[in-house]
Amino acid sequence: MSRLMLFPESVKRAPEIEIWMRAHSDSLGAIAQHWFDVMRACGEDVRELLHDGHPTACLGEAAFGYVNAFTSHVNVGFFLGAELADPGNLLEGSGKFMRHVKLRPDRAADAAALTALIESAYADMKARLIGR
Repeated sequence: MSRLMLFPESVKRAPEIEIWMRAHSDSLGAIAQHWFDVMRACGEDVRELLHDGHPTACLGEAAFGYVNAFTSHVNVGFFLGAELADPGNLLEGSGKFMRHVKLRPDRAADAAALTALIESAYADMKARLIGR
């Protein structure tokens, strides 16, 4: 369980995230907003906070995903992404636990595969918390 990133300060809707989204109102921000909304829609128990400067989605207090906008792309990331099944081969990164999907405004995303990854990260976290 030590792999879990726990944020007891997470809340149902964090005002800081709305401020972050308004500050990222370009095409990259729209991508980030869309995918963060997908994370928010995973369940009534999704909470959120701004962690390390980017919107982070939690199941209760356990972080499962995040979005971040850079100068030319958006990352949709997963705290335990290295352990997720990725049949769409979307995940990038070589960290011990974290993985991300890199999205660019000029390239179509595989929306079905990315939605499935987000839902899988949420379900995986739910199973981990039940087993605690």
